[in-house]
Amino acid sequence: MPTIQSIRARRAKGETLSEIATHEKVSVPTVRKYLAMRDFSPTLPVKQEKPSILDPYKGIIEGYLDEDDRSWHKQRHSAKRIHERLAEEHDAKVGYTTVQLYVKRRRDERRTAKDQYLKLVWAPGEAQVDFGEADFIVYGRKRRVHYLVVDFPFSNVGLAQVFFGENAECVCQGLKSIFEYIGGVPGRLVFDNATGVGRRIGDAIRTSELFGRLACHFGFDYAFCNPRSGHEKGAVENKVGATRRGLFVPTPRVYDIERYNERLLDRCMERSDKEHYAKGESERALFMEDVLALRELPDDAFAVASYSHAKCDKYGYICLDGNHRYAADPSFARRTVIVGRRAFDIDIFTEEGELICTHKRAYGKAPSTSDDPLSQLNVLCMKPGGWTNSQVRYSLPEDLRSAMDEMDRAQLSDALRCLRSVAEDAGYDTAVRAMGECVGLLGEVDRSSVEVVASCMASGRKAIVYDDPADLDAYDAVYGKGGDRDGLSG
Repeated sequence: MPTIQSIRARRAKGETLSEIATHEKVSVPTVRKYLAMRDFSPTLPVKQEKPSILDPYKGIIEGYLDEDDRSWHKQRHSAKRIHERLAEEHDAKVGYTTVQLYVKRRRDERRTAKDQYLKLVWAPGEAQVDFGEADFIVYGRKRRVHYLVVDFPFSNVGLAQVFFGENAECVCQGLKSIFEYIGGVPGRLVFDNATGVGRRIGDAIRTSELFGRLACHFGFDYAFCNPRSGHEKGAVENKVGATRRGLFVPTPRVYDIERYNERLLDRCMERSDKEHYAKGESERALFMEDVLALRELPDDAFAVASYSHAKCDKYGYICLDGNHRYAADPSFARRTVIVGRRAFDIDIFTEEGELICTHKRAYGKAPSTSDDPLSQLNVLCMKPGGWTNSQVRYSLPEDLRSAMDEMDRAQLSDALRCLRSVAEDAGYDTAVRAMGECVGLLGEVDRSSVEVVASCMASGRKAIVYDDPADLDAYDAVYGKGGDRDGLSG
């Protein structure tokens, strides 16, 4: 700028162009250029992109990098491989170092762009859904369970339900339970792409039939995150961890997951009795705005079950999920049945829709067989000759099994009918325990006694127990060994 100022000052004093050029030690064209300038405003110091020998191939390299974004991270292009492909496929005459530096710069720029997130705004009544995992002690055995979390980002209130899997039945059951608990339906749900109800592939969204029916029944909108895009549902990601730390430590001991889930919803709401991390109000108060924005629950209840046909093998078993076998009934050997998959149970129906039996649903990769002794009772009552090798016999405790082994055919049939009758009302395990107690006390199977004991067990009440032993000496004197009945006249 001093040179330009001097040139323009000399010209104003009347010096010629050649005189100015001589004094300022610049060329005459330079003098003309600075004298012709009219705008001296500061200019933006933009970095000027210099021409590169790679210019014709930059689009091709970008294509390779786009391909890498869709590939397994261990099977992507190295800079060396890109250099080789440019030479082999496009006859590019460029050095490896040039390619390496450009690829490194572009990957850094692309990675930076991916790490830039928008602060998303969530309206009342919108929710995010995701699964987490935690260890539970179930029936005395530690196992890894899954828990569904529905988080309302506006209020930061999250509700959870525990399951043994992440299939469509578990997700839909969890959503239904939460909708009924809060008394309404979120207008929009955002799911993780790996959730069992469906996924997003490019611009297409594929969902399971059961989830589609649930969405139509309750009338909510849904969306799925992009793959590997946890930031799109950051609220529920945080809530999954907070739920594990706040509710599942120490390791919960559970015998009935379904009852545990009922209590869990109340415990989740209790954790919202605190101030919101950013809004200065309590989360429970903000949740009221979420509730007011909910859609109404439909009048009709939704049955969370997926139905399909299956053929029993020669023993009356069906196989589901590849490695779990469930007993239907021996009389259904090689016949087709209807299977209802629910989150916790498997229902087996006849083709006419009559319920045959219900099993607890098995999860995991290890093969399992759900032998239901109750399913054989109908056959055994008619054919007690199969008692010795039946599943019912081997399911009984040793004392009861030995007592029934000593019965004749008629007594055994009566005992089996008693077991079947009581089991239909109180459950098989309760009926077996009740029968065992009666046989131990009375030495025989008395249906009335078994029913009373089973009823007490099923209701959680103890059978009649006397604190003090009864004194039967007087009765012994009358009815006992050689007792004199007249001896009591006084």
